Amino acid sequence: MSFDVYETQERITAAERPIVVITSNNEKELPDAFLRRCFFHYIKFPDRETMLSIIDVHFPGIQRTLVKKAMDIFYEVRDVPGLKKKPSTSELLDWLKLLLNEDMPLDVLQNRDPTKAIPPLHGALLKNEQDIMLFERLAFMARRQGGN
Repeated sequence: MSFDVYETQERITAAERPIVVITSNNEKELPDAFLRRCFFHYIKFPDRETMLSIIDVHFPGIQRTLVKKAMDIFYEVRDVPGLKKKPSTSELLDWLKLLLNEDMPLDVLQNRDPTKAIPPLHGALLKNEQDIMLFERLAFMARRQGGN
């Protein structure tokens, strides 16, 4: 019911039993003894409508066509089987910021070449070498099938 702030030499004591909220992105297993003391609530990944609301908060007035195409690509990337780390909401927001800052022409997203599976500025979406290599293999396979 209390904790010490060593930097200020203060002890903070709760007047009422606190409620503690802990979030997890499932990257690491939490111990069973800890989980037994928790109330678990799963929040599903945002659907397109919810994601659009999130984007609107961060980028009011952003061009709708850019958002639609970026979201199409983003959800396609998330759906690729075998990804080690699916891009999250924060990666989408970072990617949109990069697209805006780089003044990326809209036709780069609209007229995407299917033989180039890796999206432009993919470093904001794909966070490890294994996933980038997966997309490179998919692009290679698409080019081979296109040549037949």
